[in-house]
Amino acid sequence: MADDELEAIRRQRMAELQSKHGGLAWNPMDLNSSNDQQGQQEAQQREADMRNSILAQVLEQSARARLSNLALVKPDKAKAVENYLIQMGRMGQLGGKISESGLIEILEKVSQQTDKKTTVKFNRRRVMDSDEDDDD
Repeated sequence: MADDELEAIRRQRMAELQSKHGGLAWNPMDLNSSNDQQGQQEAQQREADMRNSILAQVLEQSARARLSNLALVKPDKAKAVENYLIQMGRMGQLGGKISESGLIEILEKVSQQTDKKTTVKFNRRRVMDSDEDDDD
């Protein structure tokens, strides 16, 4: 009977601890997953810092402002332009810093390459229209 009482006390204490800490029980595996997540976040931060430093070397301030505005509206297009600029910068194909007008030309090239045609197709259903019966 003492074992049953002890087990009940343990369950009650565990429930108290879980409710106190937001319903999460301590799990030693959580420590490893949090380290992995922290490592991934640090790697993403380093990559973002490296990208920003390369773009700062390649673009003038006005061009960076335009690119950041584009990233707010169309993040996929901005990412493609950033990748293009970083690749050109690493290969040494850029003579100097790119101005805003140069960035506009690059944006036009990218938009021509990824130009999507929008098509609208109307599917009209032929259901008992009163207009069809007016042939009399």
